[in-house]
Amino acid sequence: MFPEIDLDAAMARLRGVVARTPILRSRLLDERLGVEVHLKAEHLQRTGAFKFRGAFNAIAALPEPVRRRGIVSFSSGNHAQAVARAAQLFAVPVVIVMPHDAPASKRAATESYGAEIVSYDRYSQSREAVAAEIRHQRDLALIPPFDHPDVIAGQSTCVQEFLEQSGPFDQLIVSVGGGGLISGSALAAHRELPDCRVVGVEPESGNDVQMSLQQGRIVEIEVPDTIADGQQTTSPGRHTFKVMQHHVAEVVTVSDSQILDAMDWLFRYQKQVVEPSGACALAALLTGQVSPVGTRVGVILSGGNISPERFIELLASRDER
Repeated sequence: MFPEIDLDAAMARLRGVVARTPILRSRLLDERLGVEVHLKAEHLQRTGAFKFRGAFNAIAALPEPVRRRGIVSFSSGNHAQAVARAAQLFAVPVVIVMPHDAPASKRAATESYGAEIVSYDRYSQSREAVAAEIRHQRDLALIPPFDHPDVIAGQSTCVQEFLEQSGPFDQLIVSVGGGGLISGSALAAHRELPDCRVVGVEPESGNDVQMSLQQGRIVEIEVPDTIADGQQTTSPGRHTFKVMQHHVAEVVTVSDSQILDAMDWLFRYQKQVVEPSGACALAALLTGQVSPVGTRVGVILSGGNISPERFIELLASRDER
């Protein structure tokens, strides 16, 4: 149904390039939920998030003369770092449009890969418009954060790999921003497991995908006020929305407090530092927003790009709530 999203080509390009991230297990979690839970540790991926998969695949898929001219993209952090590092590996110039209030640690990491940063105000400017102007002026190739067939295909390799490592699942739970990860994940899962129930998780204040699926059209919202900066998207993409309509069973929401509880649980019982967006999917399972289905459940921990200072600050704020 989506031939432009080539899962096999992405897997071939990324094999040996991306980290084969580990699977985390917890007896306590299994006993608490009454199912076997497998956590895919994508926060340990290159550049600290699943985003490297889609960024590298999309850049690798470009014709060489186009790629050589350079890349432009827009992102609040994880995709920015991923595109910057992938472009560095291909030795091509890259410009990243980032909001001025992006986490300092993510901006610094993006710059460390050699990217040129162009700042904008996410509350008054369109990042797409800023990037489009730069693309036109400098004749660069645009690699968007999620709404691109090769980005979606790259993200699919996470679940392709997950299934190789853990075997089949009855349910797959994935955090949702613009929909790139869950779209690729659902396509990969349903190719092997047509009955696997794929569930997305968004922050309460940023439920644009949930509303879009409920209303059968792309709904745009204001920039969400949430600690999950990787999920501060305002609408799903055109490509991702179509995939989600066919392959995602439901999208649920969790509060910032519930996300913090999941971050605390991962730190306390798994000794893992995961950023808010990365812990969002697990938060839905821990709080019962998502009820386990079947006997085997897969959860993607999508990112871990958070500074020690911010991590401590957030968990301290949790204790004050």
